[in-house]
Amino acid sequence: MVSFNKFFTSVYLAVVYATVASAAPRPSPVAPPSTHRVHELGKRGLKLVAFNPPSAFETFGTGIEHPTSDSFTESTLEESAVAFIQDRLNIDTSDIAYRTGYTEDETSHAYVQQKHDGIAFSNSVANIAFKNNKVVAFGSSFVKPEQIAKSTPSVSVEAAIATAEEALDGKFNDVEAKLEYVVLEDGSAILAHVVQIQNDEAETFYAAYVDAHSGELTSVVDFVAEATYYVLPVTKEYPTEGFETLVDPQILAASPLGWHSDGVTNTTDTSGNNVVSYKSALTSTTPQSAPDLVFNYPPDLTVAPTTVGNVHLGRVNTFYIVNAVHDTWYLYGFTEASYNFQNANFGKGGNGNDRVRVSTQDSGGTNNANFATPPDGQPGQMRMYLWTRTTPQRDGDLENDIVIHEFTHGLSNRLTGGGTGSCLQTTESRGLGEGWSDAMADWFQQDENLEDFILGGWVLGGGTNNIRRYPYSPSSTVNPLRYRDVAGTTLVHNIGEVWANLLHNVHIGLVDAHGFDPTASSNPDSTAGNAVFLHLFLDALKLQPCNPTFVTARAAWIQADANRYGGANRCLLWGVFASRGLGSGAVSGNYTENSAVPDDCVAE
Repeated sequence: MVSFNKFFTSVYLAVVYATVASAAPRPSPVAPPSTHRVHELGKRGLKLVAFNPPSAFETFGTGIEHPTSDSFTESTLEESAVAFIQDRLNIDTSDIAYRTGYTEDETSHAYVQQKHDGIAFSNSVANIAFKNNKVVAFGSSFVKPEQIAKSTPSVSVEAAIATAEEALDGKFNDVEAKLEYVVLEDGSAILAHVVQIQNDEAETFYAAYVDAHSGELTSVVDFVAEATYYVLPVTKEYPTEGFETLVDPQILAASPLGWHSDGVTNTTDTSGNNVVSYKSALTSTTPQSAPDLVFNYPPDLTVAPTTVGNVHLGRVNTFYIVNAVHDTWYLYGFTEASYNFQNANFGKGGNGNDRVRVSTQDSGGTNNANFATPPDGQPGQMRMYLWTRTTPQRDGDLENDIVIHEFTHGLSNRLTGGGTGSCLQTTESRGLGEGWSDAMADWFQQDENLEDFILGGWVLGGGTNNIRRYPYSPSSTVNPLRYRDVAGTTLVHNIGEVWANLLHNVHIGLVDAHGFDPTASSNPDSTAGNAVFLHLFLDALKLQPCNPTFVTARAAWIQADANRYGGANRCLLWGVFASRGLGSGAVSGNYTENSAVPDDCVAE
């Protein structure tokens, strides 16, 4: 029996029939749920069956000797993997293509594809695990096809694109087409043009496999896989609020290939196009806990965060949070062209190869976190530390407000000054940066009640603990901070608290005026106050000058409202800023307060 490896999380779909336009209705195909899944695609009801026979898989306990054990320790992971497959399957090395691999703790993993005439097979793959210089597991769907197509196509790629576009009700997305072999259920191998077809309105995205000799659509890869993560939802702040299982939380308009593909490489760990979450080394990521992108690592907060399960959870949670925030920001304007963080930019501008690197439980410090923002085209670096104020210690990776705070440093540094990463360098502008980061964490965790906001409470032990001096609040009794409090301090977090509290109150004012939309994180077209706030937040960052002051940052908010909303919120904004001393007569430098608003806003 031909065996297909489930290492690839995207499913390969065999065409059952291409149309339902028939005089008599045809019954839907029925297939065993253990090996198949029926999909109905496109407006014409194209029905495809996902076929996934079980792979051949062997485990070896403490391990078996490698066939080249004498020289094993001197070989690279690629050399060891290729040599094992050659020996185990009696296959020539010219038919083996090493794809990727990594080492985690004491175990190394290698992933390999079969090839013929230099052309890789899409779904004929192998995976090998090594430990203590021995092979401990081996999975394979390598085959010896009964028939294999010629390696030179007789159908043009242009014709293949036209066929795929019509069948899948989408458009070719201009990602370079490629040739690959595909093993079919009957044991034959076809040569296929692989083209990507996308329909943003329908939220569909496929790699279509069009037979390079017959011109028929024979299979597709559905990039919209149902990934599952056990995490603390981005709308929650602390682990005590409850972890949840989330299925497919990605937003395809922002991450068109999902979170585990950049169009070239598909992953099954905490790495993808927008972020890689790891510990100690970039290769030390968390693998899926079950096939098809299932990441289920429940916490045990009664034991040290450095235990294996809790380490996995920290990596999964930061991977999820950074991706979720990336997708929301993308919808609100932090895109490839405006210098965001992605490895592949899909031809949409900006420089790629700069996904965020999240170093979880970083050993370089404690009781803190930080984010380094180099220019567009270089990866952002987030370092998350353990907190030692409690027993057992607590992991900042599990407190969402801290993760969002750090990532927002990347947002403010990239959008201010046009992607240089060097336009928040003065003490005041760095303080504003801390304020934007707190305010963004505040935004994600609020609901229609817009409660006072405390940052970092869980890592300090919970209750009313706060890593800031005061909760963020409209009440001057709860939070007395005003513009004049910036004077005489060089502590950037103290400066940031003044700005964050102003923005907290702007948020309240906009929600009071326009209501609250719980779907705003995925609905940038919303007219609710929380959506308006986030638009103005990002728009103002793009408008403000290099090394802004409170006065120029305020001016950018006023201008952002004029640009996007025709000044509809102008007087509301002036009123909030003036209420804490940042009125129209406020002076930069000596932080002279003023509570005035423009004359046309006085009556309001």
